Amino acid sequence: MGHRFVKELNDKESVDDIFLVSEKQLRSNRQGNLYLQCELSDKTGSVGARMWNAGEEVADGFHDGDFVRVQGTTQVYQGALQLIATKINKVAVNEVAEQDYRRLTTDQIQRLTDRLRELLGNVTDPALAAVAESFLADEQWMDKFTRAPAGVKNHHAYQGGLLEHVVQLLEIITRIADLYPELDRDLLLLSALLHDSGKVDELGYERQLSYTSEGQLLGHIVMGVELLDRKLDRLARQGVLVPAETVLRLKHIIVSHHGSLEFGSPAVPMTVEAVALHYLDNLDAKIHHFASLLREDANVDSEWTQYHPNLGRKLYRGSIPNNLSPAQAPHDRR
Repeated sequence: MGHRFVKELNDKESVDDIFLVSEKQLRSNRQGNLYLQCELSDKTGSVGARMWNAGEEVADGFHDGDFVRVQGTTQVYQGALQLIATKINKVAVNEVAEQDYRRLTTDQIQRLTDRLRELLGNVTDPALAAVAESFLADEQWMDKFTRAPAGVKNHHAYQGGLLEHVVQLLEIITRIADLYPELDRDLLLLSALLHDSGKVDELGYERQLSYTSEGQLLGHIVMGVELLDRKLDRLARQGVLVPAETVLRLKHIIVSHHGSLEFGSPAVPMTVEAVALHYLDNLDAKIHHFASLLREDANVDSEWTQYHPNLGRKLYRGSIPNNLSPAQAPHDRR
């Protein structure tokens, strides 16, 4: 019998399956009894798990990023599906079909990479085209870029998510650039590639998604500017000089793309391209996040999702035709 995916789990079901584990914590309740909590995931989503009366022996049997076989029962608690585990045991990687745990397949990654190169090939400014090529020709950086997530939580939080996010931004820019002649199209295309470039080293993503020590200490904005400086230095040694004004504008887009100081940007957007990139970046992230919440919600028989405290709202999915399962409904098609 094949793997049963997280999105197929319903309330009050017995589970005996393999998942990727993360966020393992051994905690104590009010009575001082230890219990284990962790996050279980596959390519369709994740579900929180609890194992009551679990001691250090159980917790030491596996680590974040391992594959584990879990036995237990699902339940809906405070509107969210969770799994109450009775057994959790580590499973060897060679016993697992890893494609069941990756959101994007190898073929999808390759198609996205090809599209990335095609869209960046539309950059006509020679200096900016040279900067783009310096990244695309860097095999080590491209290997990390095509595997990195765009985040640990929320939007595009899976291997290949950063690549998917950047390609989507490039697609949007390509479609709207002619509507806004005041935008520097080439600068905007290159900024889509570079705005999150530091995430390839800010985040860890071999299996479990996490922040590296460098990522926690510096952050991807600082790391992205440093990376760009190294590329510009190498291009200068090759005789390719990018105008100082262009470099200034490009760096400003990188450092301001979060949009405000409270969200981690050292500066607010102060050029039309920086404003555009911020809002387009936020648009793609928000739509992807909301679509994921709709797709992975446990209230499969309701027109509404559970209440999301961080958003301050429920989301409306609408009615599902009686002859369709939630997984077949239009909102779940990719």
